[in-house]
Amino acid sequence: MNRKIPTRKCIGCGELKEKNQLVRIVRSKEGEISLDMTGKKNGRGAYICPDPQCLKQAFKKKGLDRSFKIGVPESVYETLKKEMEELYE
Repeated sequence: MNRKIPTRKCIGCGELKEKNQLVRIVRSKEGEISLDMTGKKNGRGAYICPDPQCLKQAFKKKGLDRSFKIGVPESVYETLKKEMEELYE
């Protein structure tokens, strides 16, 4: 029996991709936003391609603001960009 592979939509490019190909961004109850490499952190999650271009698009389209239903400051995007660059160098 084939197991269904979960898919998620990238908040940058809007493409549906397999969950394991995307990076999860999580907002904790305290309102802290960070990358979740395990995919198991508690909080509300949003998914994005591991591509700086998608992060740029997400910023333009206010993808995180919509996903988390709060205003996300530019500094958060900058932090996520740095974290992403460190991971995918």
